[in-house]
Amino acid sequence: MKKQKIDFVILWVDNKDEKWQEEKRKYEKLEHKESTIDNNEIRYRDWENLKYWFRGVEKYAPWVNQIHFITCGHLPNWLNTNHKKLHIVKHSDYMPKDSLPTFNSNAIELLIHKIDGLSEQFVLFNDDIFIIDKVKESDFFKNGIPCNTMSLAAIIADKNGKHYQTIANNMEIINSHFDFRESFKKNSRKYLSLKQGKYIIKSYPMLTYRKFSGFANFHLSISYLKSTFEKVWEKEEKLLNQTVHSKFRDYQNNISHWVFNYWQFAEGNFEQKNYKFGLNLAMNDKRVADIITNQKYKMIGLGDVEEIEDFEKIKKTVNNSFEKILSSKSSFEK
Repeated sequence: MKKQKIDFVILWVDNKDEKWQEEKRKYEKLEHKESTIDNNEIRYRDWENLKYWFRGVEKYAPWVNQIHFITCGHLPNWLNTNHKKLHIVKHSDYMPKDSLPTFNSNAIELLIHKIDGLSEQFVLFNDDIFIIDKVKESDFFKNGIPCNTMSLAAIIADKNGKHYQTIANNMEIINSHFDFRESFKKNSRKYLSLKQGKYIIKSYPMLTYRKFSGFANFHLSISYLKSTFEKVWEKEEKLLNQTVHSKFRDYQNNISHWVFNYWQFAEGNFEQKNYKFGLNLAMNDKRVADIITNQKYKMIGLGDVEEIEDFEKIKKTVNNSFEKILSSKSSFEK
């Protein structure tokens, strides 16, 4: 059997780039200061640990076919741009001109399938999601089918976490194209797989509803098929284009890339991944250093939060932990 090609895709922004800052300020003045616009500093803050992402990939996922590194154009000064597996992608390479510049990760991610040379099977990362132990191709795809942890869940409205509004937008699309009862009937084995572990407790109550209530979101990498993006774009081009042309993340009106993952779940085009594969935590969680150092999971997602009192101290603690397991320079560094 022919070996499957799996690409990695990662987004990065240099919030210290003066030209980028100037453009951002310019468009901030033009935008309405609505409560649904998310332009918080933590959306752009750099923890200065991107090199550990590349080290983790080289050490623990050397089989990766290509890495597509997406930025508005700026690059880390230490990055070896001549690496044979590295493809530098600018927003202008695949996004429409009238949508640029953009400061909206939702917009950037919705068009990933347009990247030149992207393989049918790819894994989407944020720059705060790290591989910290050996992983295999079959952890992400099995016989060409994406592997992700799926659990049914309710959408919780919370003024302190307005992202639920975007999730609701995603679910509107899913419910307009799929019948929950039919999807469950065809995929009950997957929907109620014990691989979702404790999250199965969330799934069972959702079975009483006639429509999809929602899915649990894990801040970890997601395995995607390019053809899924193409399929959803064919069905919902107008809605997706509205997000693409939104300069900043807008909770109320945006669609996020999660809609493509939900689509894979709804059509049953996925294999359940064990929920213990990775863990997502806030950067200031006291468990972070121990989990990284002792490699308790294959992957860790570290979400930035506003409540960090001593940013520099916590950043140092986190990065020192990465240094303990990924001290060797990778070939992606100059």
